[in-house]
Amino acid sequence: MILDDFMMRATLAGIGVALATAPLGCFVVWRRMAYFGDATAHAAILGIALSLALSISVFAGALVIALLMALTVSLLTGRGYAMDTLLGVLAHSALAFGLVAVSFLSGIRIDLMAYLFGDILAVSRVDLAVIWGGAALVVLLIGWRWSALLTATLNDDLAYASGIDPKREQLILTLALAITVAVAIKVVGVLLIAAMLIIPAAAARPFSRTPEGMALVAAGIGSASALIGLRAAYIFDTPAGPSIVCVAALIFAASSILGSIRASLQ
Repeated sequence: MILDDFMMRATLAGIGVALATAPLGCFVVWRRMAYFGDATAHAAILGIALSLALSISVFAGALVIALLMALTVSLLTGRGYAMDTLLGVLAHSALAFGLVAVSFLSGIRIDLMAYLFGDILAVSRVDLAVIWGGAALVVLLIGWRWSALLTATLNDDLAYASGIDPKREQLILTLALAITVAVAIKVVGVLLIAAMLIIPAAAARPFSRTPEGMALVAAGIGSASALIGLRAAYIFDTPAGPSIVCVAALIFAASSILGSIRASLQ
């Protein structure tokens, strides 16, 4: 019964994260924002250190710092630095400052590996509520602005002509990304969050004819990765978070091969 209980919580947590990352991951892929997701996720370690030092919720600390990082990147974009350079500097600097900050926490026991690579098997009922609450918020936010976000993704001039402010839509994506990072830390960890954003969406692309279809297929792939990855981790005694990402990577490889075969037959 105990085994079933924690495995059920882990399964629900994995599916919750998959539902949050699927629609957002599609926009990350379409806008080529992979490094943007990495920078935001790496910054969360600093948020974790600060939240532990101040004795506040880890979710709240990670959310605030991830949001500040995402907003900083948005504000500095186009200020004389190439995007990949700016993101590289901020991502690795934030991770380094976070790890140094963690080392100053005296009298507080912290399992750094759990935050870096996730500890989905230790998800509590409270964590589950936070994950599903955050996932619902992200899905509602993206669903509410879906049409405007698509238009802004296609072309800034087209967005302005349609009465849509691309910068506002970018901020909405930034907010959704920060929430996703905060809820996904417990499941896959800081270093693997970007993988769950990108891989299911990329794997869904060859089998999708519409943007909405791609988001739905990505959600299915992410959920399947969580279910199969958890089962594989239990059978082979491997880390759960990395196992989930490995399954997603294998699905991506299979979808790429099948997509190439289908394209050659047409």
